[in-house]
Formats: sequence, C-alpha cells, structure tokens
Amino acid sequence: MTEQRRRLRSSTVVLGGMGLLATALTSCGSDPDRRCVDRDSYEYTGGYKIVADKNCSSGSGSTAGKKRGTGGTGKGSKVDADWYYDADVSAGRADDGTFSRSEAVDRDGFGCSGGSGGG
Repeated sequence: MTEQRRRLRSSTVVLGGMGLLATALTSCGSDPDRRCVDRDSYEYTGGYKIVADKNCSSGSGSTAGKKRGTGGTGKGSKVDADWYYDADVSAGRADDGTFSRSEAVDRDGFGCSGGSGGG
C-alpha cells in the first residue's frame, strides 16, 4: 500500500513538472499580441485608432516616423501607422501598450527575453 502511494505521488510530481515546463517554453516562444495603429490618432480617453494591418510593415521591428499606407477615409490620406504591442483594445482603439516589441516580450513573464539564443 505504501509502495503504491509513493509511486503515485512521484508520478504526479513528474507530470506536473513537465506541464509547467511546457507552459514556460511555449510562452517564451510566442509573439506578443499586436495591433496596427495610427500614431497620430491618440486620444486620452481611448488610445490609438486601430487601422488595417496592411498599413503596417510585415516585419516586427519599429518603423516609427515613416508615413505609409492610406487612411480609412478613402481620400488617400496618409497614416503614420506602426505596430502597437500588448494593448488593451476597446471600441476600435488600443491603449496601455508599447511600440517596442522587445519591451512587450520582456514583460510577458516567465523571465523570457527578447533575444534569441544559440550561436
């Protein structure tokens, strides 16, 4: 009876540890949530206006200050669009995030960093 309890307890610890390790590894490898926003549209009560992803470059690096894309008005207006990471999204606006991808990855938890290992 004691042998069976000990075996059950140790297998539970091993399985629980493997689950924790898997969670940590998958969270480190995932990209932070991002939204394409118009940097010139900030409002104190709602944040930045979310625009179509096509207005932002496909890369994950910051391209602050570059004008590109067209606005949603259909008049050909330029949008200063950039990726905005880990934001609170509500009513088509994003707030409380960051334009820095590495900062968003660093604050995700589990001690993950923006750099990649290897060499």
